[in-house]
Amino acid sequence: MTTPVFLTVDTELMWRHHIDGLDRAAIYDRSMEPAGVGISYQLDTLARHGLKGCFFVDPMPALLFGLEPTRRVVGTILDAGQEVQLHLHPNWTGAKLGDGGARYGRFEMMDYSLDEQRDLIAGATDLLMAAGAARPIAFRAGSYSANDDTLRALSALGFAYDSSHNGAEQPWPSAIGLPTTHIAPVPREGLIEVPVTLIEDRPGPLRNFQICALSAGEMRAALEHAVIENHAAVTIVSHGFELANRSGTRANAVHVRRFDALCTLLGEWAEILPTVHFADRPELRIGQADAPLGPNSLRTRWRQAEQLWSNMVEERAA
Repeated sequence: MTTPVFLTVDTELMWRHHIDGLDRAAIYDRSMEPAGVGISYQLDTLARHGLKGCFFVDPMPALLFGLEPTRRVVGTILDAGQEVQLHLHPNWTGAKLGDGGARYGRFEMMDYSLDEQRDLIAGATDLLMAAGAARPIAFRAGSYSANDDTLRALSALGFAYDSSHNGAEQPWPSAIGLPTTHIAPVPREGLIEVPVTLIEDRPGPLRNFQICALSAGEMRAALEHAVIENHAAVTIVSHGFELANRSGTRANAVHVRRFDALCTLLGEWAEILPTVHFADRPELRIGQADAPLGPNSLRTRWRQAEQLWSNMVEERAA
């Protein structure tokens, strides 16, 4: 049996660049196309290896900057044959141009009532569709900040999937009422929750399967583990800006190598680990008790050394 892979990219204009007072064009470039390793680079890499990617796009900055930036990134993704689903950072609801981020809405979805969350998601859906996307059927909350009210709101609005549960960020801000180590798709509150895949960093602590969080060796080991244990799904996270440094001014070579290695591996293992879109509505084995990859001190130490280099060298501004 195969294990489907959701290769997801959270795609958003970055709040930190708004705080820094950059103009709309600069915020777009540093968020979506930083240093030549942004969305276009990632789309080209996916195409080269024959992979499917899901781009969770946050349209909420359109409240501040207008629809053009969202329309531009949605068009780029769709033109490359990939899918657009809904991402949402609610703090943009209170933002004002030119104030350096002084005003903002509450940052975490879990801090809103059920009715407020439903209104936020409905409004974001309208914005995303106005930018050219099909009606979304899958959702990920910004910062994984969702609770069971989020799932109830999504179900009421016709969504089929959520992918916000991240046990490495539980109980805050990821607050869906599932066990921290739950990584298999599961019916919950009227839809299918597709959790982010995790590994054990050390006995107990967890790390999510994210480009900036795991070494290439850890990612390969996690995929091998999923195949051997016949996992129901693997859910991987990246960001449009993740392959560049935090300022968006130069590529982070560590992260670029990891992304390229992951895509190469998924291309080679496509028969056993096929990448899928949520819009494919892939047949998922529901109710499995899949467990995260266990800890390995050698893998962890290698990643820690790699992270030290990344933080001290690759994250410097150009």
